[in-house]
Amino acid sequence: LLLEGAGRVIAVERDERCRPALDAIGARYPGRLHVHYGDALKTDWARLVAGISPKPVIAANLPYNVATVLLVGWLESEPWPPWYGRMVLMFQKEVADRIVAPPASKAYGRLAVISQWRTRPRLLFTLKPEAFTPPPAVSSAVVEFAPIERPSPECSARALGLVTGAAFGQRRKMLRQSLRSLVAEPEPLLAAAGIAATLRGEALSVADFARLAYVLERWPAARA
Repeated sequence: LLLEGAGRVIAVERDERCRPALDAIGARYPGRLHVHYGDALKTDWARLVAGISPKPVIAANLPYNVATVLLVGWLESEPWPPWYGRMVLMFQKEVADRIVAPPASKAYGRLAVISQWRTRPRLLFTLKPEAFTPPPAVSSAVVEFAPIERPSPECSARALGLVTGAAFGQRRKMLRQSLRSLVAEPEPLLAAAGIAATLRGEALSVADFARLAYVLERWPAARA
């Protein structure tokens, strides 16, 4: 990034063993590399980049074991629009496919809905294992996320998480059955959202899920 002309890079690194190498890079690019040593899962990202303009770009080859946790945290940032301008992230190819999956596809699920609710994710390219040393067991892919300033219909991340969790937690069941963990009688809730009770979660669009979450937040008999 620095070699390509980035004016300022704020890096988060957990492994202190990387300090000598990062110090050497920082000396090569005075004042342009700022390293925060700590756990990315515990980092206050908005505070870390406070006052930076224009909004920073999140660029990362994410550790596979925490990639989705970090992504969901960034997608659920409040307030919205978020503190970042866009994200360019590397995942396992299988995870990338789930992020960009369309409705009614095998890979479509909670991760696709939450990713496509607030951003426009786009798979940029795929990398084979031999592109890395040592090579991992799976292929990787880079995805760009462009935030949507005002997602429509609007709902809370919590409510969206509840409806997608219920719908995809029992993927083969109709919504009139799978949503019973949220309301005793799902049919009136679904009717209020304009969704057929006989559909399965995989048949709903992202907008359908957001509309259902919006209605759930205002539903008097909701259990959540």
